[in-house]
Amino acid sequence: MPKFSRHAGLTISIMAFMGILITYVETMITPAIPILRGFFNTNYDSLSWIITAYIISGTVSAAIFGRLADIYGKKKIFLILATIYAVAVSFGGFATSLDEFILIRAVQGLGMGMFPVAFALLNDQVPKEELALAQGIVSSTFTAGAAVGLVLGAYITQYYGWQYSYHTAIPVAFTLLILAAIFLRDTSERHKQAIDFPGVFALAIGVVSLILGLSEGEYWGWSSVTIIGLFILSIVSLLLFVLIEIRSTSPFISMKLLRIRNVFLSNFTGLFAMTGMFFLFYTVPTLLEDPRPAGFALSIVNAGLVMLPAAAVSMIFAPLSALITKRRGPKLTILIGTLVLFVSYLGLYFNRGSPTAITEDATIMGIGLSFIFVGVINMLLISTPRNEAGASTGMNVVFRNIGSAIAPAIGGVIETTYVSSVIVGKTPLGTPIYASLPSSAAFSYIYIIGMVFLAISVIFTLMMKKIVMNGQKPDDSSKGEGPAPDGTL
Repeated sequence: MPKFSRHAGLTISIMAFMGILITYVETMITPAIPILRGFFNTNYDSLSWIITAYIISGTVSAAIFGRLADIYGKKKIFLILATIYAVAVSFGGFATSLDEFILIRAVQGLGMGMFPVAFALLNDQVPKEELALAQGIVSSTFTAGAAVGLVLGAYITQYYGWQYSYHTAIPVAFTLLILAAIFLRDTSERHKQAIDFPGVFALAIGVVSLILGLSEGEYWGWSSVTIIGLFILSIVSLLLFVLIEIRSTSPFISMKLLRIRNVFLSNFTGLFAMTGMFFLFYTVPTLLEDPRPAGFALSIVNAGLVMLPAAAVSMIFAPLSALITKRRGPKLTILIGTLVLFVSYLGLYFNRGSPTAITEDATIMGIGLSFIFVGVINMLLISTPRNEAGASTGMNVVFRNIGSAIAPAIGGVIETTYVSSVIVGKTPLGTPIYASLPSSAAFSYIYIIGMVFLAISVIFTLMMKKIVMNGQKPDDSSKGEGPAPDGTL
């Protein structure tokens, strides 16, 4: 086992704590959605904003604060975000209307900006020879925190009420803030520059309209004028953002980053991995909780327990994926993870006849996600200049969030298109009550789409240039063709 210095160990621990906390709080509310419908006396269309507001806010936050950390200091920005997050979590359980709760969730989503700052801090504080393992440990919290959130959130909601999911998270959020204030250091160079406000505005509009369109298309209608308009606005805004950044003397996000082959391909691989992960989170609870014969009629707690092995193996395999990354380079790690993820989807397609079988498939998926997240974040940091680490990892969080929004959008369309009629009860007169629930064909089509996404991801991974942690290409070391100082390959 590697021996980290005391400070490096503390930094890794705090960042892992942050990752588990944020992904836990993000997912703990999911099992409570049906309960919130009654509590706020609303419908599922309106409730979707609880998730949408969080994703939109988190995506913009990651893009903006990752870059601001490079400019104003990583610890300073991390503490600002941790403070905002702790305060938002404190108000979560006291919301008395849906509008209040959505606003709280939007502010809470700003905390997602801590992820790119965390990876950039690790890049500064951890010795290069152990950086892969450090990044791997924090990356594995994406799966671990989400799985724990589904189980513990369901348990607290079922026995104590959804408000206590938030109440119990308050001391944890403030503990993170205190630990970060005391123990984090920031020794990186500041790169003071004017903030490119036109670029920030164009990026925010483009990302918000894209995520909003993907998240609300199921409810507003994919062919509606509003959704089509949002996608057009997104395309125009993002193109404008590129033009602004190309011409800016102090670009908010350097377009040189996306011209680096490995950065470009890694971001899309991360997008596909998150889409695969959220296909699992979006479909498996439905499959497990729906009444027979459409599902297995499990409680929300037992359905959440199916995800726990995936979280466990994600943490367990992080050191192995880090070791492969360190010795053979992140490209091989990403490729292994993508292929393992593909195998898990084959299992979900052919072998989902019982909760045990689904648990096996989800566990395999946890292994694959561990390899992909470790490989992607290390590929990005190896390929990116150190002074743009925050911007690079922030961009990756944006791509991941887009992937997490794509999965429910696709899944929702298919699950409402392919349905079967199931008896869910009887009237006082004994007449059967029917409900239209997703059919077996719906899940099969979703998993086929997941396999197509992963097949594309394999192609993208094979197109990456092979590099190792010391920055040299094994195949071309004699030619001296390592990364250029600006990060291009």
